[in-house]
Amino acid sequence: MAPRLTSELWVAAYLTRLRLANIPAYLTARGDPTAGAVLVKVATLDGHARAFQRSFDLSTDTRVWVVLAEGGEPDVDALLTRQRSRDPDLWVIELEDRQGRTLLDQDGLA
Repeated sequence: MAPRLTSELWVAAYLTRLRLANIPAYLTARGDPTAGAVLVKVATLDGHARAFQRSFDLSTDTRVWVVLAEGGEPDVDALLTRQRSRDPDLWVIELEDRQGRTLLDQDGLA
C-alpha cells in the first residue's frame, strides 16, 4: 500500500498543476493539514458550476472523484457552505474555467 499524501501537500501540488495549465484557482477554505477532505468547485463563468469530492469505489477498490453537486453557481455555493459548516477540516478549492476543466482525471490526482 502506497503512503498517503497529506491534504496540505496534495492541495499545494494540485494548485501548482492548475497554475501551469493556466486555470485560475483559489483556496477558499483551508482544512486539516494532515487528513482534511478536499472539495473542488469549477465555475464555468456562465452561472453554472460543479463540485467534486473524492469517494471510495468499492467495485474497483480505488479512490475516485465524483460529482457532489452541479447546477446554478449559487446553489453549488450553498451546498459547499453547508458542507463546510458540518466539517471544519474540509478544504475547498474553487476554479474558473469556461470548459469546466479540473484536471482531476489526470494521473496522480486520484
